[in-house]
Amino acid sequence: MISVILAKKIFSLFLIMLFSMAMVKFKLLKATDGKVMSVLLLYLLFPCMILIAFQVDFTPEIKNGLILGTVAGIFVQALLLFLGVFFGKLLKLSTVEKCSVIYSNSGNLIIPLVGSVLGPEWIIYSSSFVAVQLFLFWTHLKSSMARETHMDIKAVLTSANMLAIFAGVFLLLTGIRLPEPVNDALRGLGGMIGPAAMIIAGILLGEMTWDKVKVHKRLPLVVILRLIVVPIFCLIFLKYCGLAGWVENGKTILLITLLAVSTPSATTVVSMATLFDNEPEYASVINVVTATLCTITMPFIVWLYQL
Repeated sequence: MISVILAKKIFSLFLIMLFSMAMVKFKLLKATDGKVMSVLLLYLLFPCMILIAFQVDFTPEIKNGLILGTVAGIFVQALLLFLGVFFGKLLKLSTVEKCSVIYSNSGNLIIPLVGSVLGPEWIIYSSSFVAVQLFLFWTHLKSSMARETHMDIKAVLTSANMLAIFAGVFLLLTGIRLPEPVNDALRGLGGMIGPAAMIIAGILLGEMTWDKVKVHKRLPLVVILRLIVVPIFCLIFLKYCGLAGWVENGKTILLITLLAVSTPSATTVVSMATLFDNEPEYASVINVVTATLCTITMPFIVWLYQL
């Protein structure tokens, strides 16, 4: 049942992407508009959703669920890094290909999907995986794309999303409740994450041509690794590792982790590739193609998990 609901939600987001693509084709939107949307998404919409997710009572159930989500996130990210190194050496993947396989677009898609499929009360558990991934974005991913040997920990801790998580945890632990008008504003802005992410993907897709896609001969390989192979490895681990028995509703919390892993390649990979001039066009192609095909693969992965 969850896989069916997920398929409907993803399809609705896919339609938003098509509408956005059509606006590009009719010259109503252009590539620079996508950059503006990306800034809004990163610095406004995502922090708002994080803050509103932590506006709940800090019960033992939530505490244990957050611990489980964090532990699962750390183990899964370690597995993803291992798979990236393994497939990178075995298949001679480039930096962009390897990072696109390792890093999913969980920050933009997992929160709206969890809220729609499981309910808003489950959104808080998605923050565990997002926090772990954000740390790696600004350490491993950044150093890989920039061809650096050092990692900027300060950039991790001061990024907008991490600051939002720190603020959310503080509000949760202290029991401070924001005024209702503020909560309404945060809830409204946070609810725009999914559509905004797909509008950005649609703009990229509208700018894409078949000539740009067909020159990348290894694209099908990267797409299969990102959307099928890697999620199945993580599915097997999450289903049989025994972590689900730690807390009540542990299986559902691990499902949230699996959803995060099964999303398309991270838009942050595209941003980093652009910033450090490391095959940015190829990164965009991978992002758009995986965002399109995840409408089929994500419900399938969830269905396998529920068997």
